[in-house]
Amino acid sequence: MGKKGVLLVNLGTPDSPSTADVRTYLNEFLMDPRVIDVNPVLRTLLVRGIIVPFRAPKSAKLYREIWSETTGSPLMHYSILQHEALKQRLGDEYMVELAMRYQNPTIESALNRLKDALVDEIQVIALFPQYASASTGSVYDKVMELILQWPTKPNISFVNSFHDNELMIATFAENGRKYNPESFDHVLFSFHGLPQRQLIKADHTHKHCLKVNDCCQTLTDTNKFCYSAQSHHTAKLIAEKLNIPKEKYTICFQSRLGNDPWVQPYTSEIVAKLAGEGKKSLLVFCPAFVADCLETVYEVTTEYGDEFKALGGDRVQLVESLNDSPTWIDALEKMVRENHI
Repeated sequence: MGKKGVLLVNLGTPDSPSTADVRTYLNEFLMDPRVIDVNPVLRTLLVRGIIVPFRAPKSAKLYREIWSETTGSPLMHYSILQHEALKQRLGDEYMVELAMRYQNPTIESALNRLKDALVDEIQVIALFPQYASASTGSVYDKVMELILQWPTKPNISFVNSFHDNELMIATFAENGRKYNPESFDHVLFSFHGLPQRQLIKADHTHKHCLKVNDCCQTLTDTNKFCYSAQSHHTAKLIAEKLNIPKEKYTICFQSRLGNDPWVQPYTSEIVAKLAGEGKKSLLVFCPAFVADCLETVYEVTTEYGDEFKALGGDRVQLVESLNDSPTWIDALEKMVRENHI
């Protein structure tokens, strides 16, 4: 029998922090119809005419702040380490490839390597703990678009989400425990934001999302595919693992784009609110990311840190992401072995 194939897919990163490479990355990312889910003509006008020309130089400057001359972007660095560690764990029975949804290494090149190796099956793990149409859904689309062109197709499986994975929760708890959460005035679980319209689209009943009070607070059969509900569930599991009482933590969402309403509460507003209440120290988890990136290393540590201090706070401490933690590699290994076809 041939090998089993595993494809790890993370979001992506520019090839370099140059404005040209950031512009290329943003164009590919934001032109994805699952990311900006509006009329194609409007999306093109917005992305290529307004967003990217203004955002690329600013984003390039931010990428330069976190870029390492030796390892590049944190997201790429830790994705490579995860890939290498998982290959070692799984051994010769498996062939493991790494790809990025946007930019390099491409999903197409990784799939072609698996195809050329004649693997018996391919298990796709989109490295986003909580399912969202704009992340995991987009990876599914791209993988199937490419495989549909193959004359012969191996068995394909997808890991839909792992928002409640015990070993993933344990890794975030391990990372947070090092900072003594009880010593901070408040704890934030800050997730990547999404437009509210995408949550509404994900409500197949058309009767639940935004129509039921606090509908995301508890994960149920009705909202089990909802990104916000899954995010709340992840945060609660980490908080329970660390014995953080409910009144001492807040679940919030960062990285808004445009003027449409996004999932709330917004992290920036919560940071300002807590500073106004006299809180001096914040511990911040970012459980939507399996590897540190611009949104964790810069947005939380620098942007929110500076905002908090300007409003009277003393410090914002980021809890590092899963990165190359051995417990997280345990989680990936178990995920692969238990979910293969």
